[in-house]
Amino acid sequence: MTRPEVTVIDYGAGNLLSVQRALEYCGANVTVTGDSGLILAAKRVVLPGVGAFDNAMQALEQLSLVTVIREIAKQQIPLLGICLGMQLLLDESDEFGTTKGLGLIPGRVVRVPAETMTGEPHKIPHIGWSALQTSNVLSSWSETLLHDNTPGDAAYFVHSFMAVPAEPMHRIADCVYGGHRIPATIGINNITGCQFHPEKSGEIGLRILRRFIYQ
Repeated sequence: MTRPEVTVIDYGAGNLLSVQRALEYCGANVTVTGDSGLILAAKRVVLPGVGAFDNAMQALEQLSLVTVIREIAKQQIPLLGICLGMQLLLDESDEFGTTKGLGLIPGRVVRVPAETMTGEPHKIPHIGWSALQTSNVLSSWSETLLHDNTPGDAAYFVHSFMAVPAEPMHRIADCVYGGHRIPATIGINNITGCQFHPEKSGEIGLRILRRFIYQ
């Protein structure tokens, strides 16, 4: 049986090895590359990311990958953004001033609130396991990458900023931190973003990656 092909974008700002190993564990044949030609020829694309938004966008620009990723989206090739990679999918970020993003999902990236809903300070970044919930708009994860999961399943988060889509319908799942609802998974058409790390979220994350690989 032929193993599904997945291309992971290497632009110097992602935890590539753990993503690669998780995808391979799920049955994919993985190519890790920053080559625009290979990425444009990909069947499925993962955009990982850790670090600062502006540095990541600069790296993508320097490698001429911004137009490549936009073309991937235009061609309806499945695209998964992970952590910072999810945030890059939006129009812009407030981190260290305003920085333009890829503009694939309308919205902006803002800081996770430093206080709970009751006004008490809490730890930033948000690190650890948080339960996934359906968003206020979607009542079901059917036909999304979370199709095989159940509300209440917990995923592993590490982030100080959060991606907030302009349209509530683009929020697939949320988590709650300090009483605040934080977008955990967003999506539009062939594009999905996970704020958490599916490659570090045990079987819950592996189910998401399998759905991405075999969709």
